[in-house]
Amino acid sequence: MSVSLQSPPSSAISSFQGRKLRFSNGSAPSNLLFSSRRSLPLIRASAVDTGPTTELDAVSSFSEIVPDTVIFDDFERFPPTAATVSSALLLGICSLPDTIFRNAVDMALADSECNKHENSELRLSCFCNKALVNVGADLAKLVPGRVSTEVDARLAYDTHGIIRKVHDLLKLYDRVDVPPERLLFKIPSTWQGIEASRLLESEGIQTHLTFVYSFAQAAAAAQAGASVIQILLGDWSRNHSGDPEIEAALKRGEDPGLALVTKTYNYIHKYGHKSKLMAAAVRNKQDLFSLLGVDYIIAPLKVLQSLKESVTTPEEKYSFVRRLSPQSAAKYNFSEVELVKWDQLTFASAVGPAAVELLAGGLDGYANQANRVEELFAKLWPPPNV
Repeated sequence: MSVSLQSPPSSAISSFQGRKLRFSNGSAPSNLLFSSRRSLPLIRASAVDTGPTTELDAVSSFSEIVPDTVIFDDFERFPPTAATVSSALLLGICSLPDTIFRNAVDMALADSECNKHENSELRLSCFCNKALVNVGADLAKLVPGRVSTEVDARLAYDTHGIIRKVHDLLKLYDRVDVPPERLLFKIPSTWQGIEASRLLESEGIQTHLTFVYSFAQAAAAAQAGASVIQILLGDWSRNHSGDPEIEAALKRGEDPGLALVTKTYNYIHKYGHKSKLMAAAVRNKQDLFSLLGVDYIIAPLKVLQSLKESVTTPEEKYSFVRRLSPQSAAKYNFSEVELVKWDQLTFASAVGPAAVELLAGGLDGYANQANRVEELFAKLWPPPNV
């Protein structure tokens, strides 16, 4: 979430330059995420210090640090171990005819099962499912960790629609020999999405909840047993004055995004929830240092490069402090209101106006990308020889 993230754990295609694919996690959430766990054995703190190391070595002993921007040419510097396949990725692949994933899309458009549908909407939906899975299967061969597959955002308020879509995708993945333990399904954190996550997790299907901008969403996601909960940092709180949760953090002198990650981590660990927490859209090294101990930190290449180039002595390495830990979580105090068993009514009343607006904006962006994929596939179909 890395969504591979090697455990029981995004990122939007920001640009396609020349014949390279560039992916970023920024505040716009659509995506192919590559995580770089493969190099971690080399950058974990050693039990025996033999000399200077880097800040990346030091911080990697507390959290899994993964890049939020990858150009294929950068794989040697930050080898990927996990990926997320999305509508945005499909659009990017189609803009580059000779990319290694283009054949996966062409095979989907030539699929005989899809071509049997006389209804154009069903045919296009089938094409999209097959394309996501074909690309996801190719990615699963390239990375050792998990592949997260975006669930159609247009289903965000339809619990049973989300579940049906995930089951359909799982069947397709089974046909191409990608086992369920290699998969995550990325679902928006509406109440209906969280309920779908709860039901899917009860079946042993791993989910990855995104668009989390409030504690109510995060706590409900943890209670649902989501495998991965992703929280974006960034400056999204700036234009949302008047939101009680944001105002409370600012009054304490805290950044609202960092405060939400910290509170969610403490909630998960204090009350024994299984979810792994992912902090995305890290802006600078100070953000990263403030979250050491969280399961996954997604940082831009400029931050990772700065960490890699900053040399520390063994003494300096141990000056890095784990900010989040199960021990500190045990001491964190939650109010009675925050410890409710979340249902749709309490959830709706607790999610603040900022989260409502940001969630809606994210869903609009995802839905627009899904519409664009269908429009593009309608133009590309039928491919040659069909």
